[in-house]
Amino acid sequence: MFRRNLAATAVALAFAGPVPAQDVDLAKIREEMKQMKEADEQRMQVLEKRLKEAEAKAGKAEQSAAKAEAAAAGSASRGGENAFNPAVSLILQGTYVNTSQDPNTFQITGFVPSGGEVGPPKRSFGLGETELTISGNIDPYFRGVAIAALTPENEVEVEEAYFQTLALPLGLGLKGGRFLSGIGYQNEIHQHAWDFQDAPLPYKAFLGGALRQDGVQFRWVAPTPVFLELGAELSSGDQFPGSDQNKNGAGAGTIFGHVGGDVGSSYAWRAGLSYLRTSPKDRAYEDVDSLGSAVTNTFTGKARMWIVDAILKWAPNRNASGTNVKLQGEYFRFKQDGNLTYDDSAGSAVFGSVADSFNTDQSGWYAQGVWQFIPRWRVGYRYDQLRFETVSNGIVNNGLGPTAADFPVLATHSPTRNTGMLDWSPSEFSRLRLQFASDKSRIGVTDNQVFLQYIYSLGAHGGHKF
Repeated sequence: MFRRNLAATAVALAFAGPVPAQDVDLAKIREEMKQMKEADEQRMQVLEKRLKEAEAKAGKAEQSAAKAEAAAAGSASRGGENAFNPAVSLILQGTYVNTSQDPNTFQITGFVPSGGEVGPPKRSFGLGETELTISGNIDPYFRGVAIAALTPENEVEVEEAYFQTLALPLGLGLKGGRFLSGIGYQNEIHQHAWDFQDAPLPYKAFLGGALRQDGVQFRWVAPTPVFLELGAELSSGDQFPGSDQNKNGAGAGTIFGHVGGDVGSSYAWRAGLSYLRTSPKDRAYEDVDSLGSAVTNTFTGKARMWIVDAILKWAPNRNASGTNVKLQGEYFRFKQDGNLTYDDSAGSAVFGSVADSFNTDQSGWYAQGVWQFIPRWRVGYRYDQLRFETVSNGIVNNGLGPTAADFPVLATHSPTRNTGMLDWSPSEFSRLRLQFASDKSRIGVTDNQVFLQYIYSLGAHGGHKF
């Protein structure tokens, strides 16, 4: 509009013909032009304001409609089949095994058998443990996890089945059911996430591979600059070094603490101290006497264990995708005080049932390092050692009949093991591993072992611990 008025004024001036300069009021013309420009600008501002108001009203209407639609959809889903939608995952494992000694005769000489599946897998091709996991939030307050292990023997075992809180204040947490104990470092890590195919010797000898609890666990994470965690557990204590006591109350208790943090931009560490106390009753293991006949030994008393653990990780600028290093180690101290009953009634019946005091003070440790030297490829080495130290058998010491030859499993021996591995992970869902080991768990012999292992993960699987 301003342009049209300006053009009309220009045309009028052009056809007006020559006019004396003194008769032309230039100031008046300029004023009129200024007034027309200001009027046009005001009209534009009014129109722009009306346009913005109209757009805002339209936007609010669209948002209200979208919220109403989402609310309706949410209401429908809560009442439909998708209301319960947990995460499901499956871990497939298998091995090819070559050993110089028969896996069926495996034992850790010098240490009371833990009863766990601690020996090498069967020779040749075989399935490993298949792990089926179902997990999800129950409501805003609780989360549930169930993990079933499908064994190579075609059996189904409940590996873990627990609830845990989501909304407790002050860094507190509660877990109940069956779960891997929080003691040590490796104990809470599932087998498919280990850096080696099998557990270190101290875990095999003192915990049967890993300690699972049927009970409750309390944790507290402190509001401190460094990571500080304290925890305690009460359980039935029916797993080694405990036993099924068939009594009211707790059969075992543990306490643990961990501290950790970062050093610069490339290092992270964690260290911990754990304590386990239990009171096994008639905890049995099978042996043979000096004639090769069957013997059953049972222990009743107290068992205590201390674990010191530490781990150090390095990755340049916390980026572990290219290269990284992990150093890990744990020290175990295990004591037992009570009575041992020797019973050869099912075998030679030379001595029948004989009982006396039985005390042990033994230890073990391992240290390992794993280096990812290029993306997807890792190499690692682990050294394990158990120390026989003190085993006081009153039956033998007091001359009640059976001699040390009638307790071959408890012969004086300090086992060692050297293990090397190389693995390749094409993706985060698959891994192939080649492992060599020189195992001196059995007295007088060395078992040279070769494992070729595959691990495949299907479905949504939660992250593993630090």
